[in-house]
Amino acid sequence: MTREPDFTLSELMITAAAEAFRGDGEILVTGIGPLPRVATGLAKLTFEPGLMMTDGEAFLTEDPVPLGAKPEDVPGFSGWMPYHRVFSTLWSGRRHAMVTPVQIDRWAQGNISCLGDFARPKVQMLGVRGFPGNSISHKNSMLIPSHSKRVFVEGEVDVVSSLGFSDARWPEGMRRPEIEIGRIVTDLCVMDFNGPDHAAQVISLHPGVTLEQVQGATGFPLLRAADMGETPAPAAADLEIIRRLDPLDMRARAVKGNPPGVRQAA
Repeated sequence: MTREPDFTLSELMITAAAEAFRGDGEILVTGIGPLPRVATGLAKLTFEPGLMMTDGEAFLTEDPVPLGAKPEDVPGFSGWMPYHRVFSTLWSGRRHAMVTPVQIDRWAQGNISCLGDFARPKVQMLGVRGFPGNSISHKNSMLIPSHSKRVFVEGEVDVVSSLGFSDARWPEGMRRPEIEIGRIVTDLCVMDFNGPDHAAQVISLHPGVTLEQVQGATGFPLLRAADMGETPAPAAADLEIIRRLDPLDMRARAVKGNPPGVRQAA
């Protein structure tokens, strides 16, 4: 009898996302969304204790704040981090954010603004918000809960909200700034843009997923990283921390159907 997996796909993605922050040292990290937020906390509590975190409002905290925590349950604060100090930190490059764009293209450009023609959008979303400045000021990773060609688009994203490795949007004669893209964690795999000429490459496949499946769900060509392997399963200690940081199990709603971390053979 096959033993049922004891971790979910969301928990696998959290541990994979935490690895994006390995080696960062003492910088401010920001996980935007439930899974990225838990991932930053997991990284700090395991292998990267120097990471700086906020309570999501205006204070620095030594201990990650659990999702859904009431104000009286928030751990003690270690410093003041109002908005202007966040900007001072990110403009100097001492920040690493994990974001969730709705579109990504082969140049690692992201879109959170709208879908369709900008003048008459089919779907209106957030606008570009802080994406343009963040993308040229500090490192950014991404987490995508549903890997598909609607997200990883064939051409350019509908609105370039965050910058990547394309020169097309820069005025003639202007040098594109150095862009730093970390990991892209999806429900199928872990990717980066560290291939030749910043090509997208798969660095690990989640258990039970094939490279052909990932390519079939991606609108642009993918490379196989030289050391591509299987995404490591969460350790028991990792799962304990994840469940402590997400006591209300918000992660169960982050991936449709809350599937197990190991896909069963068809």
